[in-house]
Amino acid sequence: MPSISNSTGSFYNRSLSQLADLRGQIERTRTQIATGSRIERGSDNPAVAAQLRNVARREALASVEGDNAAQLGQDLGAASDALESVTSLLQRARELALQAANTPTGADGRRAIAFELGQLTEELFSRANAASVTGEPLFAGLASTTAFTRDAAGNVTYVGTPTSGAVPVAPGTAIERGLPGSEVFEFVSGGGTSSAFAVLGGLAAALNGGSPDPAGAAQAAIEGLDSALDTVTRAQTIIGTRLAWVEQVQDQQADRGLALAERRSRIGDTDISEAIARLQQSLTALEASQAAFARVSELNLFRALG
Repeated sequence: MPSISNSTGSFYNRSLSQLADLRGQIERTRTQIATGSRIERGSDNPAVAAQLRNVARREALASVEGDNAAQLGQDLGAASDALESVTSLLQRARELALQAANTPTGADGRRAIAFELGQLTEELFSRANAASVTGEPLFAGLASTTAFTRDAAGNVTYVGTPTSGAVPVAPGTAIERGLPGSEVFEFVSGGGTSSAFAVLGGLAAALNGGSPDPAGAAQAAIEGLDSALDTVTRAQTIIGTRLAWVEQVQDQQADRGLALAERRSRIGDTDISEAIARLQQSLTALEASQAAFARVSELNLFRALG
């Protein structure tokens, strides 16, 4: 009985392999269309996979930097609000000092002013120990505890660190989180260091009978309050500048995010229209190859049986 030759067997194997390749191409193209991704595994296209991994790393870093900028913006905004309140209460304290220095008041009047100064001092202490929305102190520098403490005699001491630390918000860019309380509530006066707390506390004590010349003490306190206001105003300017910088960085982050997304899409996303055209070509080629294989197979089988 005639048998199929070796050349015919090779034809069958080669044809079946070509048909399998076409079916594989069709399945890969269908998967690309369904998933929207050009590659399923890194081995499909190592060069493209490496580029996609690089984009993914940059996107992950950008996400961390974006979170940092958002948190930093919140912290600086909270510090700005706190300083605005501090400015208002120091201005009120200055008004009271002017009143005590220039308006004839009796003991009762001075005690009333001293009482309000005490209330302002309490509020100042609270603002100086203000915290962010996450509970971190705004003016303690790198310390996680309160910025200022107060002893039994009412003396206020800064217990934070002398620096606030910087937060990375963009490649090569880091912005300081805020200002340490020593740069906000303390200042140089008369060759030494004083503080807003000391000025308010000293004036209140003088008006409560602690000075033989309360009007003179009030006049002297005005200079200290002016220094305190100047220091806080400087702090507001620094905080406002950093806040504006953060907003600018966030705009740039948004632009970089779009650029990375576009690059990722350009590298790894399926061109749907091109893939559909390729799928149609592959289906047509498969249909033609199957038909040709069937015809040749019938002829070979007929000769083998003839």
